[in-house]
Amino acid sequence: MTDAYFYQDPYAKTLTANLMSWSENELVFNRSIFYPLGGGQPGDTGRLSWDNREVTVVDTRKDSESGEIRHLIEAPSFEDRPEVGTPMTLTLDWDRRYRHMQMHTAMHLLGALIPAPVTGGQVGADKSRLDFDIAGLSLDKDALTEQLNALINTGAALSFESISEAQLASEPELVRTMSVAPPQGAGDIRMIRIPNIDYQPCGGTHVRSLTEIHPLRVSKIENKGKQNRRVDIVFQQ
Repeated sequence: MTDAYFYQDPYAKTLTANLMSWSENELVFNRSIFYPLGGGQPGDTGRLSWDNREVTVVDTRKDSESGEIRHLIEAPSFEDRPEVGTPMTLTLDWDRRYRHMQMHTAMHLLGALIPAPVTGGQVGADKSRLDFDIAGLSLDKDALTEQLNALINTGAALSFESISEAQLASEPELVRTMSVAPPQGAGDIRMIRIPNIDYQPCGGTHVRSLTEIHPLRVSKIENKGKQNRRVDIVFQQ
């Protein structure tokens, strides 16, 4: 299992880790700052370097059975590979990751503003979306934009907690997402708290404070079925 160092320090931009395996174009380390695809958030990209050599990470995935975080790279231009145990430097495409952190936190704010089950979502560096089963609710872009930025301006600090699977099972209303369920059998469930705004399970990376989120705009509200509405958010120019 790879130690998910991005939970210990989501702001770490570089990290030294030991190579555990290199299979085809996938590298596994004992620990990693690269967030793997999951929960609507894309896998991180960046670079791996050692001995004056460097490869580009184009995606990051997690093996659900082994717990290994796999760093997918472009085909290297050399044939010899470093031995298992070799220390390598992991460097994030930080600008992209940080925008994902801002967007993911903002999506929690958006979900708190719309009292309806979430049927899907996708974090993006430039645009993100949430889908809602609105059951007759009326949504307005301008009003949501104003409300979203008002929440950002509260500057609330996030906290990261955990509860047992049994406790979550006894409080099913904590799970807002119909499309993504918290993992079962993996131990305690990671919870994100934004005081007086939102409290729910989430495995993504987030900012420490709402003060870090750039102003946002609800750019589009689309009909995606009789009751389903897709709400897109973008950073204001």
